[in-house]
Amino acid sequence: MDLPNDPQAAIARQAAALQPALVAIRRDLHAHPELAFTETRTAGVVAAALTRLGIPNVTGVGVTGVVGTIQGGAPGPTVAIRADMDALPIAEQTGLPFASTYAGLMHACGHDIHTTTLIGVAEVLQSLAPQLRGTVKLIFQPAEETAGGAAAMMAEGVLDGVDMAVGFHNHPDMPVGAFAYVRGASLASVDFFEITVHGKSGHAAYPHNTVDPVLAAATLVVQLQTIVSREVGPTRPAVVTVGAIQGGNAHNIIPDSVVLKGTVRTLHPQVRDQVEAAVRRLCAGIAEGMRVRVDVQYHRLCPPLVNNDGMVDRGIASIRAQMGEVVTEGEPSLGGEDFAMMTEAVPGLQIRIGSGAPGREDKLHNSDYQPDERCLAQGVQALSRIALDLLS
Repeated sequence: MDLPNDPQAAIARQAAALQPALVAIRRDLHAHPELAFTETRTAGVVAAALTRLGIPNVTGVGVTGVVGTIQGGAPGPTVAIRADMDALPIAEQTGLPFASTYAGLMHACGHDIHTTTLIGVAEVLQSLAPQLRGTVKLIFQPAEETAGGAAAMMAEGVLDGVDMAVGFHNHPDMPVGAFAYVRGASLASVDFFEITVHGKSGHAAYPHNTVDPVLAAATLVVQLQTIVSREVGPTRPAVVTVGAIQGGNAHNIIPDSVVLKGTVRTLHPQVRDQVEAAVRRLCAGIAEGMRVRVDVQYHRLCPPLVNNDGMVDRGIASIRAQMGEVVTEGEPSLGGEDFAMMTEAVPGLQIRIGSGAPGREDKLHNSDYQPDERCLAQGVQALSRIALDLLS
């Protein structure tokens, strides 16, 4: 099977032609954000778009996920391309005419961009299907923000028969037209902990008659920070953050208990094990030294996202062939996401797509986040070319 005479031009033309329709889809999704595992409307939009293109699809995979399949014209490997669909519990402050119509919900991480981009990729690759040697599996995943969607879809076999996986994320810290990659660990593992410190309540004027969980919890917060500064090697990135402290409700009463909630992020599996062990050891020490009882709930959500070197090389080559010298090497991040579970199962690559608008300094998970919609066609070009080359 021969490829198009000029795949670069063919993909570029189609992506440009799709841009107005993609903007309309993105704005519709943006106005109707849905939280993890409630993306029923979004899934319906996706399924309708795939059906219109003649792409067989299955809905309800992993609760609210959608999977479409493009069969190439010749046998070959299967590549999965994954986009996430869920929004965040953030009240939008953009003032845009297509701002969220759902109170307290917003696409503040650009998953509306991701979903729409993959719809565009689906249209391009469906038109090129006779030239593909293999299969493209389009994975529209729910619940990335809660790190549950990938596991739910994988439990239902979404990666069965898949040989390699491609993911992507918009980056407002990069201008539109720019792309980046990271070799090896790109994003961190994500673990949550909830520590309950149990003491003995009493009057604040008589602390000697109590067992003070507030003091013990405060001491523990400080001690937890020594894990990174004094136990983890300085060349091994790690973060231990306490994000919430809950306990007591009066000025003059020492409460019975205090709850600490936080997260641990690491790039290396060994460090991940080391930090969890240290958290548990410090909690046990506080319990012994300060006469409290400490309960630890420690949840491992997803591993580090590790890009396969071979996939990185092929992805860089494809983007450069399609768009020129627009891709650079980025830095690892201690943020995390559950596409990592897919790259742990099969060789994978996540690319970063610039979405920063001129004159703005946007951040993800911000109530005023306004990505530049020109990143839609840019993402369609890059991802379509990567898939085309992987299946050539």
